[in-house]
Amino acid sequence: MSNLHQEHFFETAICEALAAQGWLYAEGDASQYDRQNALFLPDLLAWIEHTQPDSYQRLAKTHGPQMGARLAERVRKNLNERGALDVLRRGVEMLGLTKPLELVQFKPALALNPAIQQRYAANRLRVVRQVHHSLNDPTESIDLVLFVNGIPTATVELKSDFTQSVQDAVDQYRFDRNPQPKGGLAEPLLSFRGGALVHFAVSQTEVMMTTRLDGTATRFLPFNKGDAGAAGNPVNPQGYATSYLWEEVWARDSWLDIMGRYLIGKRNEKKQLSSVIFPRYHQLDATRKLVADVLANGPGQRYLIQHSAGSGKTNSIAWTAHFLADLHGADHQKLFDSVLVVSDRTVLDAQLQEAIFDFERTTGVVASISNDSGSKSAQLSQALKDGKKIIVCTIQTFPFALKAVQELSATEGKRFAVIADEAHSSQTGEAAAKLKQLLSAEELAELQDGGEVGTEDLLAVQMAARAGSDGLTYIAFTATPKQKTMELFGRPGADGLPEPFHVYSMRQAIEEGFILDVLKNYTPYKLAFKLANNGKEYDEKEVEKSEAMKGIMQWVRLHPYNIAQKVQVVVEHYRENVQHLLGGKAKAMIVVASRKEAVRWQKAIRSYIESRHYPLGVLVAFSGEVDDPDSFPEPVSETSKALNPGLKGRDIRDAFAEPDYHLLLVANKFQTGFDQPLLCGMYVDKMLGGIQAVQTLSRLNRAYPGKDTTYILDFVNDAMEILQAFKTYHTTAELEATTDPNTVYDLRAKLDAAGHYDDFEVDRLAKVEMDPNGTQAQLNAAIAPVADRLLKRYKLAQTDQAHAESQHDKTAIQAAKDAMAALILFKQDSGMVQDKEKALLEEIIQKVNGLFEGELTDDDQLVYVNGVIKGKLLENDTLIQQAANNSKEQFANSPDLSQALLNAIMDAFEAHTSMSTQALGSERIRDGLKDTLLGPAQLYEALRAKAGNQPRI
Repeated sequence: MSNLHQEHFFETAICEALAAQGWLYAEGDASQYDRQNALFLPDLLAWIEHTQPDSYQRLAKTHGPQMGARLAERVRKNLNERGALDVLRRGVEMLGLTKPLELVQFKPALALNPAIQQRYAANRLRVVRQVHHSLNDPTESIDLVLFVNGIPTATVELKSDFTQSVQDAVDQYRFDRNPQPKGGLAEPLLSFRGGALVHFAVSQTEVMMTTRLDGTATRFLPFNKGDAGAAGNPVNPQGYATSYLWEEVWARDSWLDIMGRYLIGKRNEKKQLSSVIFPRYHQLDATRKLVADVLANGPGQRYLIQHSAGSGKTNSIAWTAHFLADLHGADHQKLFDSVLVVSDRTVLDAQLQEAIFDFERTTGVVASISNDSGSKSAQLSQALKDGKKIIVCTIQTFPFALKAVQELSATEGKRFAVIADEAHSSQTGEAAAKLKQLLSAEELAELQDGGEVGTEDLLAVQMAARAGSDGLTYIAFTATPKQKTMELFGRPGADGLPEPFHVYSMRQAIEEGFILDVLKNYTPYKLAFKLANNGKEYDEKEVEKSEAMKGIMQWVRLHPYNIAQKVQVVVEHYRENVQHLLGGKAKAMIVVASRKEAVRWQKAIRSYIESRHYPLGVLVAFSGEVDDPDSFPEPVSETSKALNPGLKGRDIRDAFAEPDYHLLLVANKFQTGFDQPLLCGMYVDKMLGGIQAVQTLSRLNRAYPGKDTTYILDFVNDAMEILQAFKTYHTTAELEATTDPNTVYDLRAKLDAAGHYDDFEVDRLAKVEMDPNGTQAQLNAAIAPVADRLLKRYKLAQTDQAHAESQHDKTAIQAAKDAMAALILFKQDSGMVQDKEKALLEEIIQKVNGLFEGELTDDDQLVYVNGVIKGKLLENDTLIQQAANNSKEQFANSPDLSQALLNAIMDAFEAHTSMSTQALGSERIRDGLKDTLLGPAQLYEALRAKAGNQPRI
């Protein structure tokens, strides 16, 4: 077999591809790396000499032969104190110079100054491989480092999927690339602020990234394109699935653009850099495609950006607003007089101000139009007069602002970009009257009962009332576009039907771990009843009559006959299933059909809780007033002491965030746009259809540390209708059908018959393997389609198993398990897996060597760690459960893991006295064992496999 599967071929291919597009690259460059200051000093000196010759001569005259050393020390000091991003954008001051040294030239918005264009072309971007960076261990090396004019901007750890995976690269950063090693020196290349701005873990199929290394607490985010609505990357028939990273993202212009315009430095109250935001791939892709389309087609277009919750829409909107506000056409004239942003995100205004200041060190370019700052007309007129680049308004002021810019566009020829975020509020007056023409009967009834409408509806009303204007460009951001929105903003697809300009799907967000799948524990009340009563169908009349049936279970014995009975179901289910989640911080939402029901629910639920002496806090939320004499003598609102006595003038969102409140009752409010990550339960007593079902149930999907379970108990809706509603926004493709595992008996014949591969694919792979001039990219292109097909079938089998288990269908459960078993066997039958196992064993030996003293062979240590200790941990049911329900990072920090490791060491004492004695007496050895088990020994993956799951990132 050839050695094309080895990692160094992958490394070479990336470096050569970068060199072909203008990056500097030469073998041996690593020898010129300044380890102490984490700089590539030759490029820094060459850049300054070429672009700032006067400053270079002054420095040479002042420092003589020590110029390079003094410059490196000064730059490193500034990097450590101010951060790499600020140093790149603002430069460095040095004694004897009349102005700061500029360390990079970003591309200007206007290409009118030849000197700036020359400096931009002079930027020196260099890729250096196998950089021995560590001040603590000179043998430790990073696979690739990307420099801009000698300043490190990114580090890269590569893994070949033929022997390892992207998770191995992540683990290498988390366990072996500690920027602040205990008892050692800070690592300048890896440390936050002064080190590289971003760190990439890369394999041939996936990319992960982080902007801050923090040992085992490091959090990596996916940086993948998505694959037909799912996570991951599509197969690349020309080579590597991840080639977009070096061909697009790291391309010279692209990389400098990211450094100059995308990266955002977040600061704490002391104005110290606390984090750096690097765009995720879909954010980079959407904003760049949007700008390119506006430049190509001019103002007056409409764009629909369908990005799921968890996509980072706040940052996407901030980047879009900033780019459009500075956009110039081919005639060097600004394309837009101002950008109008409508959003109810309380952080957006501040975030826009902060981001633009970070980009330009310019304040006052963002204005806010609000109800509490005087006349809206005067505010808007003043903002336009002052030349504000970006004007932010709430949904309450949006109708007025939109009308104003439409009139300015029509009468004065001004051009505006209107960015509409998802926002919802109740509406009255003229806006409400116009909405009557647009809303369905159900939506109109809800509006009249204090319900809310969104920016989509308001835009539709305004656009329907006026003829289109070439001066207005509309960009709508939404996770769940209505049909009307799709018709107004969508673009004709291949089938002629409107489709979004850009999509980041709910499915991808779930699979990448940014939101939760709320349908996993969705239970209609009738099904809950059936499960609790040994399969007996729910019959309301029989339940009423049968006292015996009522006594079977605490929370399902009650039929939903009146509010008091539903209250008992909700409270007891919450206490038994939800409240203990998130360390007792989990909250729940109760969705009812009308404001009057909300008032009566609130009375009933408070009465029930008080009668049981439960320490539970309840709030109720709705708009306007409710006149219900049967409940209260006077009309009540959500601010009434009779309903929410503990509110005390606070906003309900803020009050509900406090630990004293557990349940939130809502009626036509907070079913959209309400982000409370502690929500883990929902109780639905309202008919939900289509988009409303998705928006309402999605209140539970926000991610939170340790949050892996949600519960929905639905009293009234049909499960299949809910599922159908989610399918519209969840995915864009169906997976292939799985193989019948019982058609043949011999494994290889079974796989042949299943069509996992065909003769052409086998021949193509063999041809590459036998070709002495074959490349790893060709090998990857030959294997990737088969691997991708197998992975999708495995995921489908997992889904089938989960569905079968929920239906208690033993035959279907076994069929799904057989399908997965066949695919796993196929994987194990591959010679590549043997290479991977060998590599892992070698890595285990390498990590364990030095832990123990005495005459111990490699085999002794391997048996102890990978056999005895790992074997005992694999028998621990608690660890199996925790691995199944938590990410690897969360599992690594589990106190149960440390205790189980200690117990395993003690259990092994009799047979392995020497190593167990040393391990029991040394925390360093136990930490080393733990790192090895979580790393190359793959304990976490093995535990999840025992639980019937696939490892997740």
